[in-house]
Formats: sequence, structure tokens, C-alpha cells
Amino acid sequence: MKAFLILEDGTVFEGIHIGAEKEVISEIVFNTSMAGYLEVLTDPSYAGQAVCMTYPLIGNYGVCLEDMESKSLWPDGFIVRELSRIPSNFRSDVSLQELLARYEVPGIAGIDTRALTKLLREKGTMNGCITTNESYNLDELLPELKAYTTGKVVEKVTCKEKYTIAGVHDLSENGPVSGSARYTGEKEKKPSLVKKLNGIGKKVALFDFGAKANIADSLAARGCDVTVYPAHTKAEEIIADAPDGIMLSNGPGDPKECGEIIAEIRRLYDSDIAIFGICLGHQLMALATGADTYKMKYGHRGANHPVKDLATGRVYISSQNHGYVVDMDKLDPSVAVPAFVNVNDQTCEGLSYTGKNIFTVQYHPEACAGPQDSGYLFDRFIEMMEGK
Repeated sequence: MKAFLILEDGTVFEGIHIGAEKEVISEIVFNTSMAGYLEVLTDPSYAGQAVCMTYPLIGNYGVCLEDMESKSLWPDGFIVRELSRIPSNFRSDVSLQELLARYEVPGIAGIDTRALTKLLREKGTMNGCITTNESYNLDELLPELKAYTTGKVVEKVTCKEKYTIAGVHDLSENGPVSGSARYTGEKEKKPSLVKKLNGIGKKVALFDFGAKANIADSLAARGCDVTVYPAHTKAEEIIADAPDGIMLSNGPGDPKECGEIIAEIRRLYDSDIAIFGICLGHQLMALATGADTYKMKYGHRGANHPVKDLATGRVYISSQNHGYVVDMDKLDPSVAVPAFVNVNDQTCEGLSYTGKNIFTVQYHPEACAGPQDSGYLFDRFIEMMEGK
């Protein structure tokens, strides 16, 4: 069946329909990862967006449900050059086509994804429509595309109620491992163990704005007991539970749409609890302390972004997914100073808060899928909780 991707500037790509048979309007973004399409599809940060994968062949190793980063698929649509219909992987449970259909995500294959990516880089992120309607009316559709906004998507992706994930307390092969943030419905993933369980006994409050499962798993694998809180939770409730540290998670949308959450984060900032923020959590903490954010031309989405640690000069390869960034020109150094910058465009990749046990990063140290370079940041967070 034919399918069409129609952009708000009037550009039309014709391809083949994949996934669910329905029409969607969304913000069109691209991801440069060569692998990890399942982690992309199950990352809540993509809510309100349709994702174009720049790597030409997608779906060749199928879908392992154990690797899902959340309980559902969040992008509105999926755009690929070629969809592999016959996966080759002993761990595969279903094909990518079956997964897209199961979770009612429409898509399009067979288009020139390089041309689409170049267009988005030159003109900036645009809204678009994926449709199988060959009788579409461009004059009627374009105003609708230009009017689309992602809106307040954090409310859509956060958990509905508080729950707890027990940490790993024994490194032995048959040691007690209870709880995992993975959402398979059938299998339970044992968190990957680290050499030193330096977080045993530590209680971490994970503020869920659309958290990927591996954030909680990374903490649990280090011995931390993690309690996950919905995005509408009041700061007083989290503080009253007396956590050793607070994790502000990733999530979708414009951070400035989260006014009520920002106010609660300000209250958390005023406490003496150690705080670590990732992605949207990084942006929300900046806004809560008087800094500013702005929308990037086309964002950073992929598993190959270099970031530089300003304290050591060392460069790490990181996994990223964001369309907004903290404005370093509007930082008050008495509140926060840049800690990491993007090597490619010198944008803010992390902040260290002056006189506080707080640091935040724009990229994803949990890195699923992606490089493991920055996993040490979880260990740094644990050291902060220990008062080091």
C-alpha cells in the first residue's frame, strides 16, 4: 500500500505503508543511531514526535521484548529507508512490523531518508503527516500541520502511581535480585551487575517525567532501592520519604510547558538532598533556578554525540535525545556553571550547581541503546549521597 509523508513546507515523500494503518500528524525528527531502534521506539521522550532513522536498514535483528525501555511505544510514527521483514536474531520475539502494528504506530518505508534528514537540518525540525490517503488535499492539510504542537506530553508518559524497585544486594550468581523497571509482561530482566555495589542501603527517589527503564535498573544494579514517583507528585511527599538522593528523569516536550513541576523542583533544590538530573530533568532544574532554555534547530538524537568534561578535558561519546537546550549565556555562576559541552556545536551538556550536591546532564548515561562511556555518573551520584 502506498503511503505519503507530507511536511509543513509542502514537500511530499512517497513510500510504502508499514505498521498500523492510520493517519497521524506529528513533529518530524531524525535519529542517527545505527542500532537500538527498539529502545528509540520505547523511549517516552519521543512522545509527540515521529522518528526518521538515518541508518538505511531497520528491523534486521527483530524485537526482543526484554529490551523495551517502557511499557509502550511512544513515537506517533516511524520513518525508515528499508524495513527488514525477516529478522535474524536468536533473541527476537517478534518482527518490527508486528510490533508497530501491535502498538498501533503507523509508518512509512521506501523514502529517501537522507534527503529528509538534510531537509530537516537545513530548514529545522518541521511538522508532518503520515497518511495512506492518495486523495489528500495539500491546501487544507498545510495549515493543520503548521498549527500542530506536542503540548503537555509529560502527563501522558509518567507513571500513574508510586512504586518501588529493590536494589541488587548480592553479586553472587544466585543472589537476591528483586524488581526491575523492564516492561515485558512475560519476562523479568536481571539488571546488569557492576563490579562494586557501592549503593547498598541508599534510597533514591526517581521523579518520573518519562523515565527510561534503564535509569532505575542502573541504580538498582548498584545496590540502590529506587522509588518511582509520578510527575504530579509534590516535593513535600518526596522529602518526607527521606531519600538519600533524587533522580530527575528524562522526558518529552518543551520544558517550559511544565510550570507546576518546575515549582516542585525548586522546592527540592532548596532541600539538602543530593540531586542528579538527566535530559528533561536537567532542563527543568535549570528553569527552576532562574536559567533559560531554547528550542534547537533540529536537536541531538543518536548514539554518537561527543561531550567534553570541562573539569578534565576528557571527551565521552554519548547517547542523546533532545530538542531543547539550556542557554549557557543566561546562567548565573553563583547558582550553576557549565560542566559539560557538546564538542560539535558547543551547546550545554551538563551543569554543576554552586554550593549544592546537585549536578545535571543533557545526555543519557544509562545509554540504552548507546555507548557506556558515561555510566560512571551513577557512581558519582552515589558518592554525592555519601557526602563525598
